[in-house]
Amino acid sequence: MPKLTIDGKQIEVEPGLTVLQACELAGKEIPRFCYHERLSIAGNCRMCLVGMERSPKPIASCAMPVAEGMVIHTDTPEVRKMRHGVMEFLLLNHPLDCPICDQGGECDLQDQALGYGFDRGRTREYRRAVKDKYMGPLIKTIMTRCIHCTRCVRFATEIAGVPELGTLGRGEHLEIGTYVEQAVTSELSGNMIDICPVGALTSAPYAFQARSWELEKTESIDVLDAVGSNIRVDARGPEVMRVLPRLHEDINEEWISDKTRFAYDGLKRQRLDTPYVRREGKLRPATWPEAFAAIAARVGKGRGSKIAAVAGDLADCESMLALKDLMTAIGSPHLDCRQDGAALDPATRAGYLFNTTIAGIEAADACLLIGTNPRFEASLVNARLRKRFLRGGFAVGAIGPKTDLTFPCEHLGDGPETLEAIGARKHPFAKVLEAAKRPMLIVGQGALARPDGAAVLALAREVAEAFGMVGRDAGWNGFNVLHTAAARVGGLDLGFVPGRGGRDVAAILDGCSRGDIDLVYLLGADEIDMGRLGEAFVVYQGHHGDHGAHRADVILPGAAYTEKDATYVNTEGRVQRAYRAVQPPGDAREDWAIVRALSEALGMKLPYDRIADVRARMAAANPVFKSVGTVSPAPWGGFGRKGPISPAPFQTPIENFYMTDPIGRASITMAKCTEILAKPAQRKTGTDG
Repeated sequence: MPKLTIDGKQIEVEPGLTVLQACELAGKEIPRFCYHERLSIAGNCRMCLVGMERSPKPIASCAMPVAEGMVIHTDTPEVRKMRHGVMEFLLLNHPLDCPICDQGGECDLQDQALGYGFDRGRTREYRRAVKDKYMGPLIKTIMTRCIHCTRCVRFATEIAGVPELGTLGRGEHLEIGTYVEQAVTSELSGNMIDICPVGALTSAPYAFQARSWELEKTESIDVLDAVGSNIRVDARGPEVMRVLPRLHEDINEEWISDKTRFAYDGLKRQRLDTPYVRREGKLRPATWPEAFAAIAARVGKGRGSKIAAVAGDLADCESMLALKDLMTAIGSPHLDCRQDGAALDPATRAGYLFNTTIAGIEAADACLLIGTNPRFEASLVNARLRKRFLRGGFAVGAIGPKTDLTFPCEHLGDGPETLEAIGARKHPFAKVLEAAKRPMLIVGQGALARPDGAAVLALAREVAEAFGMVGRDAGWNGFNVLHTAAARVGGLDLGFVPGRGGRDVAAILDGCSRGDIDLVYLLGADEIDMGRLGEAFVVYQGHHGDHGAHRADVILPGAAYTEKDATYVNTEGRVQRAYRAVQPPGDAREDWAIVRALSEALGMKLPYDRIADVRARMAAANPVFKSVGTVSPAPWGGFGRKGPISPAPFQTPIENFYMTDPIGRASITMAKCTEILAKPAQRKTGTDG
């Protein structure tokens, strides 16, 4: 490994590092604007200049690889003078917008100007002004502030895979834009706001709303998909003001999807803040005792066999456990957390997890996608697939609708007959899987949420076993199920599925239509066909006036994910905790506490009064809940059920990326994205390799 001397200190580093990285390892802070650890090197800003002995001129440390015997100086008078000069050039045309700039307080240019800025301007020429560019409903541009670091251009091209940004002109006429006036169609575009080192790109929904130092910051977990992205919720008083990514190398790195970042305005619209009871055909406000009494009157009339419960996609583990315990006390085996009807087998944990893990994608060398479009079902998983593809030696084939995944992907076929051909080694892609050392497959809900889903799952398992995705390499499991619901894995881990003689979602709806089920408890379940509930008495517990609330006979107002301490399990099987950032509105309460209070009103008091007691009960029900933040490998076993398979092609489970849940459907920002971006972003262009 090369040894070099930095400010008199000798250090040994890994070959291939840059001088800037070596300086950071030596504890020296090097100012920079264009350099970013996850982007290619541009060397635009020249702020990272350092002195190197035997070099006739200063070097850009971000672009210079380390070499044996280098002697680097990072803090000499000459180096400081260079940086002062670079900063003066950067500020020549920069407007004095700090008092009105949303980047104020979080601006790299502000921070560096404090150390290297000049206290007066020496130029007498006119300042350059640049016309603001249109980039869609999410990004506000003030391009006169741009210092041409090209971070946004490189992010769009390299990470997002949507090369719609670029540079036009040369010299002082250089501008960054989209060539033609159009919105950036990436579902990760909001990350360009974070990496912009100045205020040229800011959040349009957040514009002029708050200053960073006014906000109370809470570390939490995103629940709008099943990735479990780590986020930071910034709130002021009772209102969530913005959502930002939090670093987690194994899940989302430092990125989040636009839905995660911008759907927060839906948290303050169409909220349920008081109980409601339907009287004379209309929902009317009620007190908690009145709502509980209305439920108790119906439960008292029926037997457990005529009562059912369905958990929605945003339900937390504590509330699902409490509701399961209540249903057990009532004597009902009819409960299900798979409201889309996906044929997931709860008996074998490896059969419903993303076993490779999200970070493990980078170790794979071939991938088969089955009935899934990860770009819109799990944007950060798709970004990780693209990252692996760019390294080379990663063949990707897809079975299902043609779509643009932001990286070349061979379209193999539309339906299960292609999967059968691969399993029988009658398809050319079978040779790719055979030659791979660490192949993987990803089964989506589009392949499982259909009548023959169990047979498709069994067929996918057979393919995984036949091509050595399981067992060939110690510690490698290439079988993956990609979920779209944050509650799904947690519900399966807790056994929120039909008991002996119990009904699943489809059977519950059939029972409601025929009168066999006369009370249905919807725990935030909004995605089922409400028209099939028939004459059943519906109790809806949730936080938005969405589909379930419109059909309900009793509404119990719950808390959204930013308003409660809760546990979620992501698609990998990683147990994570979300924390309360703001209080629930009005009379709304945490969901597990509502179920606990209802159990007392029904005379079936559950044996826990604190959330710690609920979590102890969860750990007793399944040991995976003892290990928060880690992924526990699941033992392999048999799952799925062989049977006839329909030739019908696989369909994507997500029609509109921006409105997959009650929060997104209540968001004005997501409505704008639907109008402007949904169709072009989800166009089926069929990018084939």
